[in-house]
Amino acid sequence: MASQQQREASGRVEKDSDSTRTAPSGQTQNLTETDAVIKSALNLDPDEEYKMDHKKRGRALIFNQEHFYWQLRLNSRSGTRADKLNLVQRFRELGFDVEAYDDKKREEIMRIITDAAGSNHADADCFVCVFLSHGENGHVYANDDKIDIQEMTSLFRGDKCPSLVGKPKIFILQACRGDKHDDPVTPMDVVDSEINQVVVDAGVVYTLPAGADFIMCYSVAEGFYSHRETVNGSWYIQDLCDILCRYGSQLEFAELLTLVNRKVSYRSVGNCTDRSAIGKKQVPCFASMLTKKLYFRPKKSHYV
Repeated sequence: MASQQQREASGRVEKDSDSTRTAPSGQTQNLTETDAVIKSALNLDPDEEYKMDHKKRGRALIFNQEHFYWQLRLNSRSGTRADKLNLVQRFRELGFDVEAYDDKKREEIMRIITDAAGSNHADADCFVCVFLSHGENGHVYANDDKIDIQEMTSLFRGDKCPSLVGKPKIFILQACRGDKHDDPVTPMDVVDSEINQVVVDAGVVYTLPAGADFIMCYSVAEGFYSHRETVNGSWYIQDLCDILCRYGSQLEFAELLTLVNRKVSYRSVGNCTDRSAIGKKQVPCFASMLTKKLYFRPKKSHYV
């Protein structure tokens, strides 16, 4: 009797009948779908945090794509070097082992990422991968070809990267995700100069599912341009690095990203050769599959 009550307390599966279909015999066919009615006895702690007291913070891979093979017909991404240097500094301050790569080809990038996924992360808190490039249709561009984002993230799923199971896996994508500001605008050729103009990263990248304990951070909401200044770097990376500098060891990561969203949303295009882009705006977004709160508090060794 006690076990029966316990089973009822933990929930049951109820079936919804579909009597709208008729069997070949002419009789009503009773088709069922299931809705889980779960009354979980599990007490969830809303303040539970990821374990971040391993020996190492973890690896942070940064792929910076400024120049592209001519047959891809993609503009060079002036200002992206500033993004790379900014990110390297901020992630090192948070305790990451940072590896930055410039203008790598697809085969080189996949080899680096595959090697990282195959490494032992048992003594690490988490993993970060940043991609600065153009993008389209669920892909980002290497120097010579495009890479499926899911091809990269799938390498870090539990069956392929067991030492990162239950640990945060952070992917940050600075790439355009559409063809709109508030109104359509045509991407333009860019040249390096001392004048800090606003340009865009070309292409479209859709929000992609990755799996538990992943968080996908996008420079812009789907369907809109991601803005980049030709001297200072992209709006998103500038503001992400600023917020990491000011609050990176204090705020919970999703709260930090929300603050980045707000900061970027305050910006608008000022100096731009395309006059129709003046005054246009941008809002980043993130898709979180994290299951606990994530903090980058200083490690005890940092106080020594």
